[in-house]
Amino acid sequence: MTAPAPDLFTWEFAADPYPAYAWLREHEPVRRTRLPSGVEAWLVTRYGDAKQALADPRLSKNPAHHDEPAHAKGKTGIPGERKAELMTHLLNIDPPDHTRLRRLVSKAFTPRRVAEFAPRVRELTDRLIDGFAERGEADLIHEFAFPLPIYAICDLLGVPPEDQDDFRDWAGMMIRHGGGPRGGVARSVKKMRGYLAELIHRKREALPAEAGPGEDLISGLIRASDHGEHLTENEAAAMAFILLFAGFETTVNLIGNGTYALLTHPGQRARLLESLAAGERGLLETGVEELLRYDGPVELATWRFATEPVAIGGQHIEPGDPVLVVLAAADRDPERFAEPDTLDLARRDNQHLGYGHGIHYCLGAPLARLEGQTALAGLLNRLPDLRLAVDESELRWRGGLIMRGLRTLPVEFTPTGR
Repeated sequence: MTAPAPDLFTWEFAADPYPAYAWLREHEPVRRTRLPSGVEAWLVTRYGDAKQALADPRLSKNPAHHDEPAHAKGKTGIPGERKAELMTHLLNIDPPDHTRLRRLVSKAFTPRRVAEFAPRVRELTDRLIDGFAERGEADLIHEFAFPLPIYAICDLLGVPPEDQDDFRDWAGMMIRHGGGPRGGVARSVKKMRGYLAELIHRKREALPAEAGPGEDLISGLIRASDHGEHLTENEAAAMAFILLFAGFETTVNLIGNGTYALLTHPGQRARLLESLAAGERGLLETGVEELLRYDGPVELATWRFATEPVAIGGQHIEPGDPVLVVLAAADRDPERFAEPDTLDLARRDNQHLGYGHGIHYCLGAPLARLEGQTALAGLLNRLPDLRLAVDESELRWRGGLIMRGLRTLPVEFTPTGR
């Protein structure tokens, strides 16, 4: 007898969605589901179907293709982005505009540029650990995983140091989703939009004739728009906004989920500690990829909308229908990964979908990998007896559809000097 269909999007589901995703993969791998927002969408859970859907040009990123009833207007993106005129970013557009804007921004994420940024990430990591190392306890989300990528992406964008705490406050409101005051996310998006417009104006006024080494990303976007690339101010602001939004919450969750996985898998953690102590990086690099696969920061890929009839996994999808690829389910598909529910930091055959696939593959993946590797190595090297300060059952996961991350991660350790 087949087990009944699981409940989705409950608090119990948020704590551990993987059994429900296993049921869907086996029984309804492409399932039409009513989401908590009231929007109906297709959930795609098998690896092969997911990979196909992520690269299918008939599945548009542009919300204009959503055949949405009135009650669903604006419920498929980031709250407030439509009113704040921040829609023209890489998560909402298709070629040729996507190709043009991605080419402009990709210069900031070349391997060389990311390597140049590595000392700054190490400096931020050490400074944040310094802030709590002598106490013997910390909340690793609020004191470490959250501020590290915020300050890093602010540096990359060119947000002046004196303004970065404002950015941290706005980002904090955005990441809380349902945990903050009603309308708080939209208000924070509006404030960020106003600030970015002003910053773009200030930087344009002071832009030197020639680009210097390591020029910040906003200056680079302005320079491109002033040299015939036709980047409007709205596009520049939207690009800066989405790089901040997509570039920080994913890394918060990578560090938080990754640390939690290591704390609850002591054997794997001991192997990694031993490898780091020997000065090796190989297990750290494969380990971060495995943490992305095992319990990654992005549970569902961002919205796609059918522009014509599409067949996925034997299901017929009508034009205008939303499609959500469940990365967390695909990355535990036993048809693709041996022992998918086992954490194996040395896993080699690991073509996970944690950063997507196809033309929308995450642009900031090299930076996120650098931040994840640096953060985890810093924590383990400096706080080798790090442990959970509460029972696992007391931890709470943030609400929200796309991202997967802990609200808090209380830890204890032997206090250390700087």
